[in-house]
Amino acid sequence: MVSERSLEVLRVIVHDYVESREPVGSKSIVDRHSFGVSAATIRNDMALLEEEELITAPHTSSGRIPTDKGYRLFVDHLSDLKPLSPAQRQAIETFLGSSVDLDDVLARTVRLLSQLTQQVAMVQYPSLSKARVRHIEIVALTPLRMLTVVITDTGHVEQRIVEVPAAVDDLFLAEIRSKVNALAAGLGLDAAAERLAEFRDQFEPERRASIGLLSQALIEQVTANRQEKLIIAGAANLVRTEGDFAGSILPVLEAVEEQVVLLRLFSEMQADAHGMTVRIGRENAPFGLAETSVLASGYSGAGGAVARLGVLGPTRMDYSTNIQAVRAVARYLSKSLGEN
Repeated sequence: MVSERSLEVLRVIVHDYVESREPVGSKSIVDRHSFGVSAATIRNDMALLEEEELITAPHTSSGRIPTDKGYRLFVDHLSDLKPLSPAQRQAIETFLGSSVDLDDVLARTVRLLSQLTQQVAMVQYPSLSKARVRHIEIVALTPLRMLTVVITDTGHVEQRIVEVPAAVDDLFLAEIRSKVNALAAGLGLDAAAERLAEFRDQFEPERRASIGLLSQALIEQVTANRQEKLIIAGAANLVRTEGDFAGSILPVLEAVEEQVVLLRLFSEMQADAHGMTVRIGRENAPFGLAETSVLASGYSGAGGAVARLGVLGPTRMDYSTNIQAVRAVARYLSKSLGEN
């Protein structure tokens, strides 16, 4: 059982090590923090923490650094979350508030979160497995070139440019729009794709070549984003913190590049009472990420779809600041998408 003072010693070891990247000794703790006890007493507390495998000595006769277990206890008892500054909150509202669509807001979100935390930031697209087609628009760029646009109830917009073999006039274009929305609007993506496969049969044979090309493009748009995917930013931050990894950072970079590992990790993360999930070090070993920590929060997309956003980095990170940043960005993203 760890006493309150020993827990406080662990807190300052985590804070000081995150700040300096140097092992923390008892004299340093006494000099920098107001415990009101001697260095010998602090050494006894550190010995107890070491027995509990919460801290360890990286070298003989060195100070101590937190272990994965120590970080876990620290996070579980974390109460001093650093609030974002007014400037940071204003930056979130300004940067995300000027987004034009779902793709833009998620791209902005991941860049902003990476800047706020100096970690690798990840934003998962809202699941499209339950999405429905809200509207299909077809615009003539020229008589032989059409822009097809599919909009889902999650706010996702997918566009294609289609070259057709015969000119399409305004009257024919209006007919296409009317029929395609009557056919697919309001349907789930799979059902919409099935109906669109029959679309060309609603037109005269001489028009079916053009309609076939349009319907094929629309089917590709409807089915293009049913698979889960992430937007990632800040991979360069891993290189800047390479010294925090005892081994090679190559497996981490590969996981960032190959999103399937991170999507599996996201799918298995269970949120706490505040909607946050924190996985530290060896807890990520099944995913080949045993030297990293992942902080994630859920957010709500348009139409009630739920997805996650978060950050990945070395276990030596500023958990307090990063957790608060992830929470704040997730809240604002949910609000922004809900308004849209």
